[in-house]
Amino acid sequence: MPVWVEFGFLSTFRDAAGYVLGIRRHGRPGHNLVAAACAVWTLPSPARQAPPPPQQPTPASLAGMSLEDLTNIEVTSVSKKPEKLSEAPAAVFVISREDVRRSGATTLAEALRLAPNLEVARQNSNAYAISARGFQTALANKLLVLIDGRSVYTPFYSGTYWDSQDVMLEDVDRIEVVSGPGGTLWGSNAVNGVINIITRGAKDTQGALLTGSAGSKDEKAAAAARYGGSLPGDGAYRIYAKYFEDASTALASGMAFNDAWHMAQAGFRTDWSGVADTFTVQGDGYKNQISQPLGYPDKTTEGANLLGRWGRTFSKDSNLQVQFYLDHTRRDYPGSYKERRNTLDLDIQHRFKIGDGNEILWGGGYRTSSDQAENLTPTFAFIPDSKDLRLINIFAQDEIALVLDKLDLTLGAKLEHNDYTGWETEPNARLAWKPAAGQMLWASVSRATRTPSRVDRDLFAPALPPYYFAGGPDFRSEIVTAYELGYRLKIQDRFSFSVSPYYNAYRYLRTVGLPPGSAALTIANNMEGKTYGVELWGDIKVTDTWRLRPGYAYLREHLELTAPYALPTSPSGEANDPRHRLLLTSLLSLGSHVELDGTIRHISSLPDPVVPAYTTMDAHIGWKPAPGLEVAIIGQSLFGKQHIEFAQQQQPGAALERAGLVKVTWTF
Repeated sequence: MPVWVEFGFLSTFRDAAGYVLGIRRHGRPGHNLVAAACAVWTLPSPARQAPPPPQQPTPASLAGMSLEDLTNIEVTSVSKKPEKLSEAPAAVFVISREDVRRSGATTLAEALRLAPNLEVARQNSNAYAISARGFQTALANKLLVLIDGRSVYTPFYSGTYWDSQDVMLEDVDRIEVVSGPGGTLWGSNAVNGVINIITRGAKDTQGALLTGSAGSKDEKAAAAARYGGSLPGDGAYRIYAKYFEDASTALASGMAFNDAWHMAQAGFRTDWSGVADTFTVQGDGYKNQISQPLGYPDKTTEGANLLGRWGRTFSKDSNLQVQFYLDHTRRDYPGSYKERRNTLDLDIQHRFKIGDGNEILWGGGYRTSSDQAENLTPTFAFIPDSKDLRLINIFAQDEIALVLDKLDLTLGAKLEHNDYTGWETEPNARLAWKPAAGQMLWASVSRATRTPSRVDRDLFAPALPPYYFAGGPDFRSEIVTAYELGYRLKIQDRFSFSVSPYYNAYRYLRTVGLPPGSAALTIANNMEGKTYGVELWGDIKVTDTWRLRPGYAYLREHLELTAPYALPTSPSGEANDPRHRLLLTSLLSLGSHVELDGTIRHISSLPDPVVPAYTTMDAHIGWKPAPGLEVAIIGQSLFGKQHIEFAQQQQPGAALERAGLVKVTWTF
């Protein structure tokens, strides 16, 4: 049974679903795909007046919104407090609920394509390479993802398993995408950006919703149901269940990839609010099943989470928030390994003002994550096979009004302790200036870290000594020092524009090499480099019912080895990024019941392995024949018969073909 070990400069990591650190085994016969099912339970509402049906946006609602409304959208990911998008001193792009609906996206990853400051590439049916400002791999580890404030990165490899993170897209309120470091507030792994997926409160999802879709050639199918009701004491709840399946992709040669993906998920959310206090309790459970190539049995992943949050408002200038969550995951990759992980996280933050010139935000947190790795092959092993990893942090940030309503200085720092490298510091300084109405200029310098993972320290091959591949016993945190500028402009109610150039300097990037006196290839920190580029996007209200949203991102990377024994191959093991990305979204409302929308994307070529540049388009035609009923026709990858978006060494990417979907949504 041949085995390949590909790491660092040798290759990027294999996708999370079935490959760990590029170790791939062949051999076992497959079995039939086990069918999955999910059910929804409709709870009776308490004995009080039934809530009215939710107000549904008209097709013209988003296209007809004023720029004042759009720029006044509140975001929380930049400063951990509500603030207007137009006043947030960072490169932040907001994907609204209407954006998601009118994009026709069927997964979170597809919805993220709307953000011009993100790289989103699909490798096959279930694997995506998602990153910000470079370092794009299928297991990208420099981007922090949160769902309703719950961090979903895994210390197994310091990234996000996109095949296991999902929400009911109809319940999304907005997705805040911040490019640039966010370590001061969000901690480890917020190196190049933060994605914060925020769902609607239970009060905003009252009544029932049913939705279903089917695709061309039986490639895609999905169904979901949600019900929301009221609770005593000014409370509300919702429950939901969803199921989807995606057929296997194929290579450019036509050979089937055998990577079909089936997922079922259900969950709930409850909210209560009083005069001074708010409470939220929510949770999800999921299970998915993914086919494997070369005759292996299906991969399965399953998990559940529970989150609780309490907020107390002392005054308009002071509040406290306490949040905890529990998370359990199981990943079973026949022929490779099994992983069981339990995570507990506690976070406390307090905001208050000192006079008119200082707004203080401070807090701390504790996170413990325990795993058990069962090695199913003699070719590699995680040693030790179980580990408890703890993170402790304390942070403080002061927003200083140097000139009231004109010039603000934000200073902050986080002190964080992890079990691998001890204490790490992540400071930040940010200056925001409003020279005139509708304009803002900001600048920042910050430092963020990517702490070691189990893969970096504890992966060995073969399972017993002597090893020819070893985790780095001295592997330290990767560090970035980032310098950013930004300018925002709004001209009346027809045009807005944002531009953000940046320069990032990286130290101690991950490599693999043969150090003196060692018989094994060892993971180390023998690469450094710089990246620089610019991100820009705009919003043009052409008419009252037609809106255009252009976006563009430019990226250059220069990485070099710092040790003679590090392998002198290309940097594709850490990054394989396009230099240019262009995006144009059009939202057009034809009368009060029909909408015609589309997004054109152009992505330049990838360097190693080479993936040709491509241009494609997704389209959405929506029709509302009756109140509460919507019928949508969705087209994906419409330009060209097929295209490849991402590939890795010795693992080509799937040739993605044109696809069509019909989706029906009924709200009552």
